[in-house]
Amino acid sequence: MDSERPRSSLRRSVARAILTALTPLILGILAPGLAGAAEKSVTFAHQDMVVPFRALMASGAIEKATGYTVTWRKFGGGGDVIRAMASGNVQIGEAGSSPIAAAASQGLDIQLFWILDEIADAEQLVARNGTGIQSVADLRGKTVAVPFVSTSHYQLIAALADAGLSQKDVTILNMRPPEIAAAWERGDIDATFIWDPVLARVKKSGTVVMSAGDIARKGKATFDGLVVDRAWAAQNRDFLVTLVKLIAAEDAAYAAKPWAAGSPEVKAVAKITGADPAEVPASLVSYRFPTLDAQASPAWLGGGAAKALTETAEFLKAQGRVQALAPDYGRFVIGDYVATARQ
Repeated sequence: MDSERPRSSLRRSVARAILTALTPLILGILAPGLAGAAEKSVTFAHQDMVVPFRALMASGAIEKATGYTVTWRKFGGGGDVIRAMASGNVQIGEAGSSPIAAAASQGLDIQLFWILDEIADAEQLVARNGTGIQSVADLRGKTVAVPFVSTSHYQLIAALADAGLSQKDVTILNMRPPEIAAAWERGDIDATFIWDPVLARVKKSGTVVMSAGDIARKGKATFDGLVVDRAWAAQNRDFLVTLVKLIAAEDAAYAAKPWAAGSPEVKAVAKITGADPAEVPASLVSYRFPTLDAQASPAWLGGGAAKALTETAEFLKAQGRVQALAPDYGRFVIGDYVATARQ
């Protein structure tokens, strides 16, 4: 027995030495896989627009289907979302066509990969009752609040130009939606161009002067889209394909049977956006949600979105909102994930 102990001790020493020598090699082999697992996370910046996607967010279906940890961060406007993406802290974000066009003009390396909604009548110019404002021309000398560099801001400027007014003819205040709601209640502003849930609140004591749909019919269509950091997208293609499949399915479910005020989906939308559940169904109806096939069509990711971004950027430059134009706005639009999702 005594003679076996030295040999056993020697074997343990040799085993430890071999393990020590092999550890760096083993870790080197496993490291890429471990890193890949650690990287299965994404920070997603969203806003408060009342859209079916909110119900999908609340369900946890994205996390379950992809295996990713999704950190949801709510922002007050598209400009804030774009700034967060520029900082590198956000990989995917929701923004309107105006802030996306501005971001592309400034060289931010993002790609529009999904049209979240066509704004249609979901954004409106509302004047406070008693101000005497009945048309855009009546805004001369008045105070109007709007989130700067948002689609509402773009639409307001377009409406003013169409009415023969310049931005100097109106006092335009840069406010986020919650700030607009508070300013309206205080009586600090005469009008606002805004979306739900704030839109529903101001309409209770105001009059709609015009909508985004009116402006779209004059050739200046607007939309909200999902944009992604180009480098991150290249490493997480499967996530994006699954994401667009899930959004398309949620939109289709809503289109097939619009949600009633007491439904779980409406409650989820209201919780995330801060909207009154009773007002959510009417808010949803104000938007149009392109189907998976429509997303891939020439109207949207197949060319129309790039054209809209180009025209929006040109308008913003003419108004002094961007300093220069990008050579090609088409490079900021990608239909690959939708194309794969359709297969």
